[in-house]
Amino acid sequence: MGTKQKLNLFDFTMIVVGLVIGMGIFRTAATSAKAAINPSVFFAAWVGGGIIALCGALTYAEIGSRYPVMGGYYRVFSYAYHPSIAFSINCIIIISNAASLGGVALIGAGYISHVFFNQPATTVVQFTSVAAVAIFYCVNLAGLKLSAKTQNVLMAIKIGMLLVLVAALFMPAIYYTPPALKGAAENGANILEPFSALGWIQSFGICLIAVSFTYGGYQHTINFGSEVNQPQKNIPRGIFMGIAIIIVLYLLVNLSYYKIIGFTGLQTGTEIASAVVGKMFGQAGANTFSALLFLSVLTYVNGQLMSNPRIMLAMSEDGVLPAVFQKKSQKRDVLVVSLTVFAAICIIIIFFANTFDKILNFTIFLDSMGMAASAASIFWIRKRTRHLNGTGIYTMRLYPLQPIVFIAAYMFVAASIAIQTPDAAYTALAVLATCMVVYFAVKGRGGSKGPEITSAP
Repeated sequence: MGTKQKLNLFDFTMIVVGLVIGMGIFRTAATSAKAAINPSVFFAAWVGGGIIALCGALTYAEIGSRYPVMGGYYRVFSYAYHPSIAFSINCIIIISNAASLGGVALIGAGYISHVFFNQPATTVVQFTSVAAVAIFYCVNLAGLKLSAKTQNVLMAIKIGMLLVLVAALFMPAIYYTPPALKGAAENGANILEPFSALGWIQSFGICLIAVSFTYGGYQHTINFGSEVNQPQKNIPRGIFMGIAIIIVLYLLVNLSYYKIIGFTGLQTGTEIASAVVGKMFGQAGANTFSALLFLSVLTYVNGQLMSNPRIMLAMSEDGVLPAVFQKKSQKRDVLVVSLTVFAAICIIIIFFANTFDKILNFTIFLDSMGMAASAASIFWIRKRTRHLNGTGIYTMRLYPLQPIVFIAAYMFVAASIAIQTPDAAYTALAVLATCMVVYFAVKGRGGSKGPEITSAP
C-alpha cells in the first residue's frame, strides 16, 4: 500500500473514536450507577475503563502491526496458540457479538417503546427488538449494503445526540435538586454512608462490567497496524487522542446525567438520555431523541448482520465450520446460511436473556475470556517476530505493562461477573467447552498454525 493510500493521524484517530462510541452510553450509565455505592465509584469506573481501553488498543495495534493478516482474531489465535482455541474463542466472540446486538436492540426498543407505552411490558420490548433484527435480516438477505457515506451520516447523528446531552450542562436551571434528607432508603442518603475499602473495590468491579461494554470496539485496531502511515509515531498518538476524546465525552455525558436527573435518578432509571432531553425540550424533544436513537440502533444491527456472517465464512473456508456456511445466493451474493444462523442466534439470546442487564453480564464474561486470551497472544507473537524489530512496525513503549494491565483488568471483570451472577459465568464457560467439543468433532485433527512472517508489512 502506497503512502498516499495509508491512514494519516487524523484518519486513524477518527477510526478509533468511531470504533468505540456506540449505543451503550445511552443505557449503561444507569446499570453502572446501580452497582455504585457512591458517585466516586461511578466516575472512577468510567475513567478506569478508558485507561483499560487505552492499554488494550495499544496492545491490539502492535499485534496487528506484527501479524497483519486477513481473518482477524481467528488467524491470530491460530498463530499464537492452536486452531482449536482459535475456533472456540472465535465462536464465543461471534456469540458475544450476537448478544451485544441483542443488548443494543433492547436499548433502542426500550426507548422507542416508551414513546408509545408509558410502562411497556418486557415482552413488548422483546418483540420490538426481534422485529428490528428480522427487518434487517430481510434487508441483508436482499443484498443491500450500507455505504460509507451512510455510516458517516449516522455516526454524525450519534455524536450530535451525545453533544445534546453535554449541552444540558450549560442549562443550570434544569439541574436536579435533591430533596431534604429524611431517610437513607427514601432519599438516597446511602451515598453519604461510610463504606469499606473492600466494598469500594467490589462495587468498582461490578461497575466496570457495564463500562467495559460501552468502551468496547477498540480491539478492532488489530486490523489497521499495517495501514497507518508512520505507524511507530501515528498509532500511539491516534490511540491516545482517540481514547482521550472518548473519555472526555463519556465523562461529560455522565456528568450531565448526574446533574440533571441526580444519582438516585441514574440508579433507578433506564431511558436516562430521554429523561435529560425531556428536561431540556419537553416530551416532544424526548420522543424525537428516542426515535433518533432507535435509528442509530438499527444501523448497529445492520452492521453486525453484515460483518459476522463473513467471519463465519472465513472459518468455513479454513475447514473449521461446515462448508454450508460458504453457501451464497448467486443472484444477490448473500451468505444465506451464515446470515440466517447469526440472526437466529441473536433472536434466541433476546428471548432467553430478555433484559439488557442479563445479556450484559453474559456477553461481557465471554468478551473477558476472548479479550484476555487475544491480548496475551502478544507475548508469543513478539517472540516469533523478533526479526521485525526495527523495521518500522509499531511497537509499544513500556511493554509489557499495557497487556498485563489489560489482562488483569479483564480477569477482574470476569471475577466480578462470576461473583455477581454465577449463572451467566457458568453459561459462558459451558458455551466455550461446547465449542471445543464441536471443533474436535468437526475437524478431528489439529490445523495449521498460520504462516510465518518473513518480512515487514
